[in-house]
Amino acid sequence: MKAFLRAMWPCTLRGRLSLVALATAALVMVVLTVVFNAVVRDHLWRQADDELRTRAEAVATTVDTRSGPVRVRETADDALLDTNVWIYAGPRLLEHPASAPVGGSLTTAVARLAAHATSWCTTFEDRGPVRLCSRPVGEPPPGTAPGAVVVTALDLSPYRASADTMLLASLALGAAVLACTYILTRLAVGRALHPVRVMTGQATRWSAAVSDERFGATVRPVELAQLGVSLDGLLDRIRAVLRHEQQLTGELSHELRTPLARITAELDWWRARPRSAEETQATHARLADAAQCMRTICDTLLDDARDSARTVPGTTSILPVLRHLTARAPTDGAATVTVSCSQTLTTGVPAALLERIVSPLLDNALRYARSRVLISARQHPDGSVRVEVVDDGPGVPDSFTGRLFQPGRRADPGDGHGGAGLGLPLARRLARSADGDVRHDARHAPGAAFVISLPAA
Repeated sequence: MKAFLRAMWPCTLRGRLSLVALATAALVMVVLTVVFNAVVRDHLWRQADDELRTRAEAVATTVDTRSGPVRVRETADDALLDTNVWIYAGPRLLEHPASAPVGGSLTTAVARLAAHATSWCTTFEDRGPVRLCSRPVGEPPPGTAPGAVVVTALDLSPYRASADTMLLASLALGAAVLACTYILTRLAVGRALHPVRVMTGQATRWSAAVSDERFGATVRPVELAQLGVSLDGLLDRIRAVLRHEQQLTGELSHELRTPLARITAELDWWRARPRSAEETQATHARLADAAQCMRTICDTLLDDARDSARTVPGTTSILPVLRHLTARAPTDGAATVTVSCSQTLTTGVPAALLERIVSPLLDNALRYARSRVLISARQHPDGSVRVEVVDDGPGVPDSFTGRLFQPGRRADPGDGHGGAGLGLPLARRLARSADGDVRHDARHAPGAAFVISLPAA
């Protein structure tokens, strides 16, 4: 049974609301129909009783109980006495309708009613429903029986037929009302849900195309406006996720470019002419180092994308990391790299993360430096560690300093240097993920200076 009800229950909100409205209307119609027909039947029975009492009053005026034996006076219209009227003087039957024989079941029921000698009405079921009402005649002394009793009868078949007709009519009207209620509810709910369907389609299209369209620009009812605000929030989060994914892809491409170039150069150099065993082993070592560097880059960026970089504990000695970076730096340029750092200076970030923060700054410095690059690290009075990367190049134009850390922005795209404008934003983002920061020191001139702030060990 439960499976059947579950299968019959509508799957759409429109169908469910229509079914609920239909069930509610049906319950109301059943109650109204029962109450209405009960009132109608009670009114018809009261109307029949009033007619019987009126006839009994009229007949009572023809009965003389004041002198001698009870007798019935002659009237101008004796047909009144022949219309289902019985007159009893005690147990003696004075008058009865010609259609009701003395020994018949109806006359017997009338005799039992007259024996009570009170005003009373009852229903007798014979070949049809018959309503009987009795009325004592005269005002006898207290404790004595009345001189005569008049009993009138009325066939209730027309009244019952009227009540049945009213019941059928009310049932038909209720069915029509329920049908109209269901149809109108479906139409109204469908019209009310139309904006929701439109908003659903718009949300699907806008999320797929990363559109700037939003629902808040359109005036809607309060409920739909609240739904629009929620959908706008979801679209913004989807857009942020997609933007973060694009940024991660660009950063991986940017960071992997250098070790891939090293691998390509080593392979080209190794295939240029036959090499000795020692040279081959050295090439293999450099290839393995470049591959390990790529793996470190991927692990660091993916850990940061999963927001796990700040959960990785560690204490890193800064000098070995800086020396490792300078040893891997390209030597084809004219600039020389100098490292100034204490042997005992440490920071509270993993070595791989420190390398990924400093590496873009060092690459930029080597790209634009004229003769030298200085990397210095020291303990700041506030307890943090400061790493400065300084070059003697042209520096950062004043007009570009506000966009320096925006992804994909370069001061002069046509300057002949490679780069996608992702290194500085990546360095700042990674530093901030470790509760540090990267900033540009505009006071340094000539050249450019970048200061890395990192937590102490």
